[in-house]
Amino acid sequence: MNHTPDTWADQAVASGLDALNLHRDGDTSFTGQSLPMPGGRVFGGQVLGQAIVAAGLTVDEARPVHSMHGYFLRAGDASKPIDFEVEILRDGRSFSARRTHALQEGQPILSMIASFQEAQDGVEHQVTMPEVPGPDELVSSVDVFAPLAGHPTADFWLERAPFDARQVEGPIYLRPDRQKRAYQTTWVRARTKVEVPDLTHRALLAFASDQIILEPILRRHSVSWATPDISFASLDHAMWWHRPARADEWLLYVQDAPTTQGGRGLAGAWVFSEDGALVATVAQEGMVRL
Repeated sequence: MNHTPDTWADQAVASGLDALNLHRDGDTSFTGQSLPMPGGRVFGGQVLGQAIVAAGLTVDEARPVHSMHGYFLRAGDASKPIDFEVEILRDGRSFSARRTHALQEGQPILSMIASFQEAQDGVEHQVTMPEVPGPDELVSSVDVFAPLAGHPTADFWLERAPFDARQVEGPIYLRPDRQKRAYQTTWVRARTKVEVPDLTHRALLAFASDQIILEPILRRHSVSWATPDISFASLDHAMWWHRPARADEWLLYVQDAPTTQGGRGLAGAWVFSEDGALVATVAQEGMVRL
């Protein structure tokens, strides 16, 4: 490859932002494109981020998104456009609610409800961020795949994956964790600085969370993403934004996987900024078959 790591980073984040830059077809209808994927399926985090942006574009920007709950209904085709239809459910004195359907060829691939709220004062408390090594002390996902440049999966991570992930317990992209622990702590951020509205930063956080959220399940059962015959898919996704955060600054995901059964696993994460503020909480159930 002739590309430098800096070029990889720039084009990867640009591709992610391009996917979130929806074309407005009407007051509540939008169209988006997808990142090219090795398997040809739409990346779940991408369509989540797009659905959040679509909903947010129908709400006063003084009301940021504070929660969303979505179901992945069908696998999407990354080579085809995605249509987003937003239903205005409520605009109250301080809260707004929207339902977004993501469709391809008339069939829903994602259905999501999101809630938006004006900034308000109130009592505050939060859990404490654990003490872990900083991101500069850990292996970058880019460094893991750089020696494999030329392989389709490696090229996706190098050229199109918008986020750098650095697992404190070590990466499990190619090799499993032999300790069978059901937790993981991971630093994540966009690979280059981005100057975008708060709505886009919040959508990028959802985009990034889907990249790593199921890893504690794999870690608990000593498998990696490269384990032969592994089959996995996101089933649903919930997220709560507690405080403002930027996707291009390091965020620590404190992850856990409390249960797996019936071919499904539940995983969750607290998301902290580097200064220790709890900025978001994420939960997802996924299909995991070995």
